[in-house]
Amino acid sequence: MTNGAQDPIRNFTARAMLRIHCPFCGVRDHSEFTYGGDASIVYPPLDAGADEWHDAVFLRENVRGLQSETWHHVNGCRMWLIVERDTMTHEIVSVRPAHEGCATATSGDGKGEGQ
Repeated sequence: MTNGAQDPIRNFTARAMLRIHCPFCGVRDHSEFTYGGDASIVYPPLDAGADEWHDAVFLRENVRGLQSETWHHVNGCRMWLIVERDTMTHEIVSVRPAHEGCATATSGDGKGEGQ
């Protein structure tokens, strides 16, 4: 049996674990959240043509670097969040409520600390 310092699998798992600073609940493990997709997508009007909807739903950029994503805090406050994350390092740069009206209920620091 090897200890954690010598076990590459355990070391990888510890480094790969995402911790998201929910503005409402504080720091939480990513397993409490569900990934919602690219937050920069602007969907067409409901009466737009099939081609426009096809492109909006199925065509995605494979961003290398900073990406805005939606995450749903399913096992917490159930709020939708916009998370800015570096896709290369998984570093989370900022977290904010997806709905601007909810921002007044947070501390405003984007990390949820002080709640």
